[in-house]
Amino acid sequence: MRIDGRENNQLREVKFIHNFTKNALGSVLVEFGDTKVIVTASVDLKKPKWMEEDDERGWITAEYSLLPASTNTRCKREREKVSGRTHEIQRLIGRSLRACVDLKKMPRMTITIDADVIQADGGTRTASICGGYLALQDAIEKLLASGDLEENPIIEPIAAISIGIVNGEILLDLCYEEDSHAQVDSNVILTKSGKIVDFQTTSEGEPYEYDKMLELFKIANQGIRTIISKY
Repeated sequence: MRIDGRENNQLREVKFIHNFTKNALGSVLVEFGDTKVIVTASVDLKKPKWMEEDDERGWITAEYSLLPASTNTRCKREREKVSGRTHEIQRLIGRSLRACVDLKKMPRMTITIDADVIQADGGTRTASICGGYLALQDAIEKLLASGDLEENPIIEPIAAISIGIVNGEILLDLCYEEDSHAQVDSNVILTKSGKIVDFQTTSEGEPYEYDKMLELFKIANQGIRTIISKY
């Protein structure tokens, strides 16, 4: 039996509260058990400065932050320079969301996804991706209604989940305590149709078998289908 009484292949309680803030075009409070993230989508009707002049695509980027009291001990705000971990997560969120849209259908437009973790108990990056997709979807619906977009650029939904091996057993949607003791730590990001956006898996100790990796992926896929059904 797991720390919180779940079955090995069971998600924590998952909640999405839309329109959580009033100023962002899209905003969602994401809850995976005790992990809570506020995700917003802001829109700038121009493309990034680094893009070539004749490049008509739009762009999706992301910023991620652990708020000071989100963890057991206060974490400092990253005011001047973000850590390597934060930079990696921001790139992962942005890359994942760009994979589920046709950037040519949102010409000369930049959408920024901000994921602010208000309470961390494992799986903050995967929760941020799920919330990021929903905030993006809400923003796009408003842009279509306002006429700023002519067609929906979303190809299909995506979702993400953590999974790992703890004490020799495969556990889905790890809480912090489980994650900190995992022998294998993985994050899986898939589209609704099951296409792979990202599959990160690391052995924290001894190497593990190929068959175990396939089993990890299969259980993660089932978890992602459950998450998308809650969208």
